[in-house]
Amino acid sequence: MRLEHLRITAVGPFAGTEEIDFEALTRGGLFLLEGPTGAGKSTVLDAITFALFGQPAGEGTSTDRLRSHFAPPGSTPEVELTFSVRGQRLRITRVPEHKRPKKRGDGVTVEKARVHLESHDGTRWVHVSSNSAEVGDEIEHRLRLNRAQFTKVVLLPQGEFATFLRAGAKDRADVLTQIFGTAFYDSVTDLLVEWRTAARREREQADL
Repeated sequence: MRLEHLRITAVGPFAGTEEIDFEALTRGGLFLLEGPTGAGKSTVLDAITFALFGQPAGEGTSTDRLRSHFAPPGSTPEVELTFSVRGQRLRITRVPEHKRPKKRGDGVTVEKARVHLESHDGTRWVHVSSNSAEVGDEIEHRLRLNRAQFTKVVLLPQGEFATFLRAGAKDRADVLTQIFGTAFYDSVTDLLVEWRTAARREREQADL
């Protein structure tokens, strides 16, 4: 997976619209995301994870906290992420469930969460789905990771790196197997072990 572009509007400390061009940042190789406490570093990670999976990166962050308290009351929180997976460019746009002032009268109304997934056919962006469940399945299929695996291996939220390191060997092996697609080699290994066991039994029976 390669991140290309991120656009954040009215999310976390970002009252307006902020954009990150990952293509420009990665031209020089590695890049550092730094800033003082409260600058929005974790919000960037939350926004990426929310765009992909509909939930922020941090376990303690809920979607109803994504909307910026600094944004104007009528503004719509939104995250748009453009990325590529195995040569296919995708763009996903999500709006979390949030409250906004009623257009008529006093009080507020709840806007439901929305999602829109598009793919690029080489010429233009083509609609894929706006169904939350379908988009979730499509993202997991293409990334070969669910949110829990993604946040533990690819994009670790602040302070949670040690959690993956302390995970059991089997849990880590399952995640890494899915990431690197080694299930085929694991099945071959299991088959060879079965053949070895069967051959040993035949030899022991022959010796009798």
